[in-house]
Amino acid sequence: MFGKLKEKLKGWIKKNKEDEGVAKPKEKKKSKEKKKDTRKTKEKKRKEQKKEIETLQNEETSKEEPEKKSFFSRFKKNLTEEKFDEIFDELEMILLQNNVAVKAIESIKNSLKENLVGKSLNEVDLSKELENSIKELLIDPEDFTKTIKNSLKESSPFVIMFAGINGSGKTTTIAKVANLLKKSKLSVCLAAADTFRAASIEQIQQHADKLNVPLIKKDYGADPASVGFDAIAYAKKNKIDVVLIDTAGRMQNKDSLMREIEKIARVNNPNMKIFLGESITGNDATEQAKTFNEAIDLTGIILSKADVDEKGGTAISVSNVTGKPILFLGTGQKYDDLEPFNKDKLIEKLGL
Repeated sequence: MFGKLKEKLKGWIKKNKEDEGVAKPKEKKKSKEKKKDTRKTKEKKRKEQKKEIETLQNEETSKEEPEKKSFFSRFKKNLTEEKFDEIFDELEMILLQNNVAVKAIESIKNSLKENLVGKSLNEVDLSKELENSIKELLIDPEDFTKTIKNSLKESSPFVIMFAGINGSGKTTTIAKVANLLKKSKLSVCLAAADTFRAASIEQIQQHADKLNVPLIKKDYGADPASVGFDAIAYAKKNKIDVVLIDTAGRMQNKDSLMREIEKIARVNNPNMKIFLGESITGNDATEQAKTFNEAIDLTGIILSKADVDEKGGTAISVSNVTGKPILFLGTGQKYDDLEPFNKDKLIEKLGL
């Protein structure tokens, strides 16, 4: 993850560090003076003459001090807003090319401007400031299984509804979540509320069989909200802890399908509403999450295929755009390939 973005950010930081203050000409001047002093010292061997030379050198140093200060000051000028915008333009292009959303870029810019303008680049850690500005975009989620277990003390079952577009890996991710919950000593049942896509019920049935969990289903074309309702009733009757509701993938710009997902949420009143998006689709996933959040008020987000996302902009942007945390990153096809999201670990992957 972040292969391309990581290298670009490192290059930007390195370039602007090198531009901070190129004081190398001073080194040459000093070395020339030292060579000159050395030659003089060799020519003057008497102690009295050495003392005289040292005195003269001290006088010369005191005369040159104002000139040196003037020379150094050119590299210690405070960063103006105009210069900041010039520096940020390149960073903005890097972020845009790596699928970071415009809203997230604006947040990074405002954070950096607040912490850099008026200061010399010599006195700030550019890498650290960039790290902090990105970290501010991210939201650490609450402990997933702990949240569920705490809720079960008050009422059961705990209901989680999954939503997203076609082909994002939603059904496989639901199976991964079921596997995680079983390992946490929680009982689970699945609801096949995708009654639209061909072979969707057969697909989730295969996962249910492998995981040895019950699946509540109806015929294709049945009301998906009623499938979730029946699954919750089954869980109550059989004292099952968690119900995971699969729903049909839908494009966020299809009003009728978005109204349907609103109905499923309204009828089943889930404790969690999770959007499943593909990390590699970049700004599309961010916009999808934003639209689903506006429709059903998401609890959190899972990003699939994060392990093959070379750009990583979606992971940086989606929480900032929706105001909701990333819960997990999908990192493969196996049931255990579900990584709890941690913003410090994400920043580590960026190599800042």
